[in-house]
Amino acid sequence: MTAVDNTPTVVTNPLSSLTADEIISARSILTEAGHVATTTRFVYVGLEEPDKAEVLADEAGDGPTPGRRARVMMLDMASGAATDAIVSLTDATVLGVENVDAEVGQLPILDAEFEIVAEFLAGEPQWNDALRKRGVDPTKTVAVPLSAGTYDNPNEAGRRIIRSFAFVQDHEKDLPWAHPVDGLCAYVDIINPEIVDLVDYRIFDVPAESGNFDTPEVAGPPLEGLKPIEITQPEGPSFTVDGEHIEWTNWSLDISYDQREGLILRKLTYQGRDVMYRASINEMVVPYGDPSPNRYWQNYFDTGEYVFGRYANELTLGCDCLGEIYYFDATLADEQGSPRTISNAVCMHEEDYGTLWKHTDIFTGMSEVRRQRRLVISFFTTVGNYDYGFYWYLYLDGTIELEAKLTGIAFTAAYPEEGSDYQSLVAPGLGLPYHQHLFSARLDMAVDGVRNAVEEVEAARVPMGEGNPWGNAFTVAKTRIGSEADGARDANAATGRTWHILNTEKTGRMGHHPAYALHAEQTPTLLADPASSIAGRAAFTTKQLWVTRYDAKERYAAGDFVNQSAMGGGLPAYQSADRSLDGEDIVVWHTFGLTHFPRTEDWPIMPTDYAGFTLKPYNFSDASPVMNVPPTTAKHCHGHGS
Repeated sequence: MTAVDNTPTVVTNPLSSLTADEIISARSILTEAGHVATTTRFVYVGLEEPDKAEVLADEAGDGPTPGRRARVMMLDMASGAATDAIVSLTDATVLGVENVDAEVGQLPILDAEFEIVAEFLAGEPQWNDALRKRGVDPTKTVAVPLSAGTYDNPNEAGRRIIRSFAFVQDHEKDLPWAHPVDGLCAYVDIINPEIVDLVDYRIFDVPAESGNFDTPEVAGPPLEGLKPIEITQPEGPSFTVDGEHIEWTNWSLDISYDQREGLILRKLTYQGRDVMYRASINEMVVPYGDPSPNRYWQNYFDTGEYVFGRYANELTLGCDCLGEIYYFDATLADEQGSPRTISNAVCMHEEDYGTLWKHTDIFTGMSEVRRQRRLVISFFTTVGNYDYGFYWYLYLDGTIELEAKLTGIAFTAAYPEEGSDYQSLVAPGLGLPYHQHLFSARLDMAVDGVRNAVEEVEAARVPMGEGNPWGNAFTVAKTRIGSEADGARDANAATGRTWHILNTEKTGRMGHHPAYALHAEQTPTLLADPASSIAGRAAFTTKQLWVTRYDAKERYAAGDFVNQSAMGGGLPAYQSADRSLDGEDIVVWHTFGLTHFPRTEDWPIMPTDYAGFTLKPYNFSDASPVMNVPPTTAKHCHGHGS
């Protein structure tokens, strides 16, 4: 098991990840222009991507190479003033600075703000009195500050709010999640630190049982009998890497890394033909279902509120990734606007994936089998208690798959002695509230070019009668999505509904329009009431599919400013223009995820759960594209047994 040398060849193009020098330059340009004070903190620094038309024109030789620009979001910790700036890195100028309207939303939360809240509450008499009332020593508690959401609380209008729970930590190695101090929550103004409201509605016993799964006392003795698994490729991997550009069998693509979205796939081609211009997980939200007075607001946008790309793990060979591994580092900005590097943030390797195709023929005696394999490009990020892995798979047959892996520690609560309709009891006095994990994949499609459309495709029964006298017939029904007014769609397992993203101008040799079919997992969308705050702020979670006309400014499913956001932003606002979607440059937004009714097996460490989707070529090739995959050599086809 080895790591491949990942010394990059520098490739500069308009869509490359920001470099350390560019991050330094962005800060310097803003400082020299008078936009940075000693109290300024950098919330987000990322690539401001040029319009797709500019990039494609440059590649075709029909236009100039777009300049490099950065988007920088800054918060003044003294005044709370929030700004959103665009900087030209090419010309070393500030192109624009806008003030962020608090009625629209707030900038994402800084790590520094979590520290401010924890320190403030540690010395706040109201908070400490409430802890002592519960028999809890304040010096043995930790505050867990969380995003506030948007509600009609009169004390919060225009303020930057964080809500905080308390957990008991018996010693510095003790996992406090096992000991929630429930029935209590502080609503804190971060900028002028004060408690604007203290919810203290009920006293619960603090669950005492340890959740330290990393100790033998909780985990038990080590499991015996597992023999090593070694994955080797004696001749090395089949992929090649040049900077952020990757070639693998019939696939070609670029990747980049963003502080907010994490891993981004770009310019995917299969057999030399365009498939997708850009793919990312642009948003995710974790809505909780417990309506208790201190928990009703629990809805966390890990991308838009917490900027989850910055929490990427440094991956370890043999633990996170197995085989012949290539690692990519991620260079991001810290809260001072200086570059920092996350080593081994993105992992890439090949995996065997079983049978690609197989046939034994009764007439010719032919018996052939080929092995499927896939290229895996992944990263893991930790946001508080949960850990999320995002794995993009590219297959030999042109299939694309995204798999989200969910693990870590589920959020805890004190379980009421009378029982609960909204929690699972997993340990003495300890509950895990019901919740969902809902992700948005932004798929900027380019199937054989940018003139695309979406057809909703599903099975249709044919009534018994003329033309179907025996009642056995069924057929396929197709509905073209003409404009954005019809661009929000539901999945339907009963009809096997899929969505085909097709090129409207080209056809294959059999007259079919080349397409990629989106296969959704049949899981619930948002379960909160349609009139709820979370349904208005996370409208993307109410449908599995949204289709919009491409606009470079429409990048996030819940809008640019998600923290304490107003309702109706993001996809509903984008679709309100009702632009044509037939034969246009379109973006497909897919909502997927899972609904979690926790079980005892999920505590204290949750075995990985999965959610995702698949994009499969549909009439994209004129015949099977994997007939020419060579067989595995005989010396490698072996087994053991009688």
